[in-house]
Amino acid sequence: MPELFFPRRAAACLAALLLAGTALTLPVQARESIALPPPPDVSGSVTGNYLSALVAGADRDTQAASAYFKEVLRSDPRNPELIERTFVAALSNGDVDDALDFARRLVKADPKNGLAHMVLGLGQLRDSHWMAARREFSSGGAGREHDITATLLTAWSFAGQGDEKKGLAAIDELKDTGFAVFRDYHAALIADMANDLPEATKRFKTAYAEDHTILRLVDAYARFEARHGAKDEALRALAAFGEILPHHPQIEALTADITAGKPIQPLVKTAQEGAAEVLYGLGAAGGRQGDELAAMIYLRLSLFLAPNNSLAQITLADLYGRLKQNEQAIAVYNRVPDASALRDNADVQTGLTLDVMGRPEDAIRYLKDIVARHPADIDALTTLGNVQREQKQYGPAAATYGQALATLAPGDKAAWTLLYFRGISYERDKQWPKAEADFQEALRLNPDQPVVLNYLGYSWVDRGEHLDEAFKMLRKAVALRPEDGFIVDSLGWADYRLGDYAGAVKELERAIVLKPGDPTINDHLGDAYWRTGHKLEAQFQWNHARDLKPEADDLPAILDKIAHGLPDLKPTAAAEGKAPDGNAPEPAAPTAAPAVDTSPKAPEGSAPAGSTPPK
Repeated sequence: MPELFFPRRAAACLAALLLAGTALTLPVQARESIALPPPPDVSGSVTGNYLSALVAGADRDTQAASAYFKEVLRSDPRNPELIERTFVAALSNGDVDDALDFARRLVKADPKNGLAHMVLGLGQLRDSHWMAARREFSSGGAGREHDITATLLTAWSFAGQGDEKKGLAAIDELKDTGFAVFRDYHAALIADMANDLPEATKRFKTAYAEDHTILRLVDAYARFEARHGAKDEALRALAAFGEILPHHPQIEALTADITAGKPIQPLVKTAQEGAAEVLYGLGAAGGRQGDELAAMIYLRLSLFLAPNNSLAQITLADLYGRLKQNEQAIAVYNRVPDASALRDNADVQTGLTLDVMGRPEDAIRYLKDIVARHPADIDALTTLGNVQREQKQYGPAAATYGQALATLAPGDKAAWTLLYFRGISYERDKQWPKAEADFQEALRLNPDQPVVLNYLGYSWVDRGEHLDEAFKMLRKAVALRPEDGFIVDSLGWADYRLGDYAGAVKELERAIVLKPGDPTINDHLGDAYWRTGHKLEAQFQWNHARDLKPEADDLPAILDKIAHGLPDLKPTAAAEGKAPDGNAPEPAAPTAAPAVDTSPKAPEGSAPAGSTPPK
């Protein structure tokens, strides 16, 4: 059983607290209706149900795991191990009321079970039983000074009963510098709830000075400043965050409300919401740390206390998506409140999830419905274009990206990503002049983007144009991103195309180490081996490329090379671009494009129009 009270190992994650949320669009009536799988058939044997529960748990199928463990427990209700497994499964599925019952049974068998006591304490805190909640939080066995979860929840229980002084004293037990922002942030929220303006001001300003890149902290700080007459400072803080993550929907909505002079509510109004904020922060941090079970449980408990926290819902849905539980992801996206600034995000993420589920036509239909209602929604447009591009609908994709670009101001540097995507679409649609213009404009806006340098540089080599500049671009791209196998492959394949086969082998062998599972890179290395006389190695790489499920259009050529090898090169007269050995350069690759990641996501580090990249 993992330790879920996140002791010191959580400190590194807390600085990244809550930088979650993407800007994305859809009305209620167009929302996708996705039926969750029916409850599993638990009528089998106890052994069968137990094995099924273990498999479901390993797959993070929380619905099935919870159902199977509950059924197994019926056959052996006093088994402590079964009680604990059923308790954890129920928590991860959001069955918190059932989990409370299992927790009561569990602490009888294991009085020091920290997670069970925490859940029981949260049940008491939900019902405003503050002293009872603290008794549970202190019964888990770990000292509060080492346990950020119990410490902060205890602080919020004091705040709930109106004892700000004891609440702040509890928080100040967190001495580790890694907890400083988290400590001051929650101290500020508690002081604000207690209407202690001097203390809240001091704590908010301290936390904000420590880290002004945290979404929830900036949101709470701006609300506090606006409510206390510092409208300009509130707007300044929001604008500064907008430079880090432009056009975040929650930040934009709050900015609009403050500018319009609307009444501004504090981010946290009750102790229950404060405790939920603690659990959300730890869940978000755990998800980034790769501890999916802990993250899921913390997020479920956060929603137990604050069911309409849209950021927690989005984070939980995203987590389900990463775990390939796509129906569960869509079900959680659908629960984001209609009034939330993140409702649009949830709708577009639903469309993207449909594509991940192997339903691209449904995804395109769904996203087109969004765009029809919100024709200027750049995130919906970008996501639609990405899915169209993935489905090789290059003409429609280019048109969609063009519509997205039309929403941006001239010279907006965020446009480089859309130009890059549209350039790929034009190039694949055999409209090279338009593609070239888009790539060049993208580089004008962002000269050091390795993905654009890679694509344009390779394309020029492939076309035999601007060769000196093209190789400079490719080498610069590799220098900027030396661990990117796709980009290293482009340099190696460009060497191959111009007949430098030994140089190609060197680069392509490095690319294959970086990206061993890519069929195109394996195919390229096979070709380079063949041309350098290593025919056995070439056959191995081609066979490997075949087994890695290449694109259907590429497979016949690979099979032909496995059967017959490459044709001999024909000698040719000296000419620009000829191979160093006097042979003609290789003919163009079938797609005349570098091996790039063409999945429907933005390049690393990009943010079209200020949203985070579509997933």
